[in-house]
Amino acid sequence: MATGKKAKRAALRKPRKSAGSRSGPALEFNHAMIYVRDVPRALDFYAGKLGFRVIEQFGDGYARLRSPAGRGTIALHALGEGVHSTGAADIRLYFETKQLDALCRKLAAAGVTIKKMPQQMPWGWRHAYLDDPDGHEISLYWAGAKRLRKSKM
Repeated sequence: MATGKKAKRAALRKPRKSAGSRSGPALEFNHAMIYVRDVPRALDFYAGKLGFRVIEQFGDGYARLRSPAGRGTIALHALGEGVHSTGAADIRLYFETKQLDALCRKLAAAGVTIKKMPQQMPWGWRHAYLDDPDGHEISLYWAGAKRLRKSKM
């Protein structure tokens, strides 16, 4: 009998709202489009050095890649004719890896310039900084469980 009462009470409770229903439809981040001067050169960096896997490629003008350890994707898109700036100063790309130190050693051995080798940051994450061939700044980092916590400065 007690089980029946619990079931009735549960049925009368208002359903919990999902995160998406609080502010509209739930959104999932899909990918970042990175404008580059030379798609094959960018492919060599992102696939050849960072380990992204090519999902699709259309000539030398476009490629979409999947991150080595997750669902995230990036797209490499050639700059349009007559466009000379990638806008690289306006963005920083973040890629998380538990093997941060090993990856940075591997990249450095492959000739990639690491601007700042891995170090602990005041907010608790471990970061390294480098640029891709078009000057887009990249932060390789490891936050682990701290990634979803509020930062403390």
